[in-house]
Amino acid sequence: MRGILGSRLFWGVLGLLLIAILLPLGVSGYILGVLIPAYYFAVFAMSWDLLFGFAGEVNFGPTFLVGLGAYGAGILDAETGWPIAVCVVFGTAMAIIGGVLLALPALRLSGPYFGLITLVAVLLLQQMVTVFAHWTGGEIGLTVPDVLSIDDNTNYYFALGFMAISGLILFGLSRSSAGLILQACGQDPVEAQALGFNVAKHKLAAFCVSAFFSGLAGALLVFYYGTASPGTVIDLAVGVQVIIAAVLGGRRTILGAILGAVFLVCAGEVLRPLGQLSTFVVSAFALVVILFVPAGFLGTLLHRRSEA
Repeated sequence: MRGILGSRLFWGVLGLLLIAILLPLGVSGYILGVLIPAYYFAVFAMSWDLLFGFAGEVNFGPTFLVGLGAYGAGILDAETGWPIAVCVVFGTAMAIIGGVLLALPALRLSGPYFGLITLVAVLLLQQMVTVFAHWTGGEIGLTVPDVLSIDDNTNYYFALGFMAISGLILFGLSRSSAGLILQACGQDPVEAQALGFNVAKHKLAAFCVSAFFSGLAGALLVFYYGTASPGTVIDLAVGVQVIIAAVLGGRRTILGAILGAVFLVCAGEVLRPLGQLSTFVVSAFALVVILFVPAGFLGTLLHRRSEA
């Protein structure tokens, strides 16, 4: 406990969290409306960082898990009208089941094949949304009859609390003994296997944890938007944003993904008047950061602190 209280990272995170808590007192509902989806995207990015940064598996299709959670919860709500909590649990379960069914064969492969399988899974899910349009709403999207709240402050604090709890759990997991074993499995699976660790089991567990938080965040995001569409939860461009957010924040930092996600969403909103040029500017900046500051925002900051 003494080591945690003496950590600059702890106090830095606590300070930013305090600012985020007080933010609704001094900003408009428009700003809150920008930050709410950014917080959910942060959970997507943190979940992706656990799988890539620690397990060493590149998931090119994070929106496969997000989409299963979102559409699973949205379809159940639209068809049955059951309570939101039940629908969210169902959507999360769908993401975990889909993640396990995807990971079991994919983790048997090496090299880029795991990433390719996750990418193909997203394309298949997009086709399924189109084929089963009478349930999913197709390209137009699925309208969800229930929403978490119509109050901006309530939605904001719910998203902030969800992101904070998810970040605490994922960060704690990454710094635990299981996280260290997972990191060893990702960096040198042969040596980890020689030490007696079941590499496949640990990577599968990491994929399940990633699927849980991705699916849960996707299900909750649907009940914030009030709709689910391929462009918001499945599109490959959304998946690329998730990956860039995690890399910008810093690989193997978990919490850095929050900085990356908030930066991407806010930068895209600020540059919206530029039209299509805004995507180019944000992408160009992200490329420069990845090339010249590969450790990312938080990773670079922590490295400098350790040298000081």
